[in-house]
Amino acid sequence: MTIHWVILILVPVLVAQRLLFRFWGMRKLSYERAFSVRTCFEGERIEMIERIRNEKRLPVPWLRVESQLRSGIVFGGGDNLDVSSGSLYQNHASLFSLGGRRQITRRHPVRAAKRGVYRLSSAAISSGDLFGLFRAWRTVPLNAELTVYPLPAERSELGLPAHSWQGDVTVRRWIMEDPFLVSGVRAYRDGDPLKSVNWGATARTGTLQVRKHDYTADYRLTVLLNVEDHAEMWQAVTDPELIEHGIRKAAGLMQLAEEQGLAFSFASNGHDVDEPGRHVSTLRAAGREHLMQVLDAMARLIIHRCIPFEALLREAGADEEERCDIVVVSAFWSDALEDAAELLRQRGHQVNWLPIETPADEEADLS
Repeated sequence: MTIHWVILILVPVLVAQRLLFRFWGMRKLSYERAFSVRTCFEGERIEMIERIRNEKRLPVPWLRVESQLRSGIVFGGGDNLDVSSGSLYQNHASLFSLGGRRQITRRHPVRAAKRGVYRLSSAAISSGDLFGLFRAWRTVPLNAELTVYPLPAERSELGLPAHSWQGDVTVRRWIMEDPFLVSGVRAYRDGDPLKSVNWGATARTGTLQVRKHDYTADYRLTVLLNVEDHAEMWQAVTDPELIEHGIRKAAGLMQLAEEQGLAFSFASNGHDVDEPGRHVSTLRAAGREHLMQVLDAMARLIIHRCIPFEALLREAGADEEERCDIVVVSAFWSDALEDAAELLRQRGHQVNWLPIETPADEEADLS
C-alpha cells in the first residue's frame, strides 16, 4: 500500500512541476554575450563575456546556451564552456543553473589568433524541468562583433631590398628620412601633414598653402595586395596562410608610410566580407586615423579573388593625375603583371614588386 501511495503522490507532483516549468521556466530570462572590446590586433588576448538574468522568483534548474562563431578565436579553457572547433566554425555551449531573481556573469579568456570579423548574431537557449521530463528552447538575438586587425609586419620582416626592387628602382628614398629640398608652395590637399603648412604663404594668399617638395617628399603610395597564390589560380586559394603573411606585409608597409607622414591607399582583388562582388579599395590619405581605417578594411578582407589582379593593377593608376609609387605585394610575378605594370610606368608611375614568401620560422618548422 505504501508504494501505491507514493505513486499517487509522485505522479501529480511530476505533472505539476512539468507544467510549471513548461509555462514559466523560460519566462523573464535574458541572455547577453559580448566581447570585452570591439577591435584588437592578431595575437591579443581579450574576454568573451556571458551574462544571464532570471527576473522571476521561480528558479531555473538547468539552462543550456549554444552559439556558433567563426574559427580563429582560441578559448583559454574554463568551467561550464564546451567548445567544439572545426576548420571554419566553432560551437560554444554553456550550462547554467539559476536561482530566483539571480544573475550570473562569466568571463572567458580568448586569444584573437587570426584577423577577420567575428560576429555573434544569435544563441539557442534550452531549458527543462527538475527531472528532465520536459525541454523547451528559443532563439535569443545577439549583436556582438569583434574586428581583428592584421598584425603589421616589422620592418625587418618586410624584406625590403637595399637598392632596388627590380634592379633599377631606388627605394631607400621613402624608407629613410632624407633632407628634402623645398621647391615651392602649393594649395593644401586632404591628407597633407600639418607640419608641411607654409604659414607665410598662407597669410599672403588667404588660402592654406603647403611647402612643395621634390618627388621624394611629395610621395604618394598605393599598396596593392594580390590574393592569388599562383599564376594559374582561378578563385580558390591553395595556400591561405601565405596570403595572410602578405596581408601582414602590406599592413607593415602602410604603418611605415604613416610613421613617415606619407599619404597612402590600399586595394586588393579580394572582396569585403559583406560585399562579395566588390574588390576592396580605400581612399588615399595620411595619419593614424586613416591607418586604422585601412586596417579595418584589411580585417574585413576575404581571401577570394573577385577580379584578376592584372585588371586591378591596370585600374590602380588609371585615374591618377600625379605621379604615384605603386607597391605590389604578390606571391608571384608574371608576364601579364609586367605588361600591366609597364603601362603604368609609361604614365609616370613607379611600380615595385614585394614578393610574399613563407616566413623563416615556418620554413624551419617544415624542415
